[in-house]
Amino acid sequence: MISELKKNTEQKMQKSVEALKTDLTKIRTGRAHTGLLDHVMVEYYGSMVPLNQVANITLIDARTIGVQTWEKPMLPKVEKAIRDSDLGLNPSNMGELLRVPMPALTEERRRDLTKVVRQEGETAKIAIRNLRRDANQHLKDAVKDKEISEDDERRAEEDVQKLTDKYVAEIDKLLAQKEQELMQI
Repeated sequence: MISELKKNTEQKMQKSVEALKTDLTKIRTGRAHTGLLDHVMVEYYGSMVPLNQVANITLIDARTIGVQTWEKPMLPKVEKAIRDSDLGLNPSNMGELLRVPMPALTEERRRDLTKVVRQEGETAKIAIRNLRRDANQHLKDAVKDKEISEDDERRAEEDVQKLTDKYVAEIDKLLAQKEQELMQI
């Protein structure tokens, strides 16, 4: 029972770290990458769908993303969706291809993005701590129901704490990398 609890807790903590990695890729640096447009939604025959389901997204160069729709009438809708997204991008229509240049980041914008990165990291750390609390509560309930001994509970709590420390350190490392990436000119 204890090993299963630890395994489940570790899997959930790993998912929290993966979610943070995904969120951090959406915070843009000066470089272009196709994952930046993953969460842009486009109206497609009355329903909202992700951009990558109506267009091919490629990198033209280090600072430009190319978006080519599979249906020509979708081009203005895709252009509007990218412009209206919270990314602050301004695509230019080149006939059959949208060019999405990455504007250079100002020092002030870099500092703002660093704050956003720290906030995302804090949210992930809170999720990890909540998983630790839940695991410890399960252990206390198991002791109360006399399923495990208090010594087993104490050892398991130490293991859960080690897992928590490991994943919090991993989050700190990810945040440091992203902040360094943001502050590079």
